Amino acid sequence: MIIVNTENIAGKTVVETLGIVKGGTIRAKHIGKDIFAGLKSIVGGELVGYTEMISEAREEAIERMTKEAKELKADAIVNVRFSTSQVMTGAAEVMVYGTAVKVK
Repeated sequence: MIIVNTENIAGKTVVETLGIVKGGTIRAKHIGKDIFAGLKSIVGGELVGYTEMISEAREEAIERMTKEAKELKADAIVNVRFSTSQVMTGAAEVMVYGTAVKVK
């Protein structure tokens, strides 16, 4: 499956648009990591636990979007976009969406 955030794919021609596909997940970190993140925010630096959480969430969201595209018999997903929002303290929703297409 080709996944791009552009309208076109170099060397390919979109021959059919199949529709919007999406994937999403909501993730939360362990309370112990929340405490460490709170302390880290005082002194500054990367909040590694949250970086990992968002990265894992993006991967899961991409997998779910790709599954929808495969069900439509798509070859690619174009115009891919991510959306992230805080659902509650320590929990975030990650949504990814794009347009499933057939290419040649």
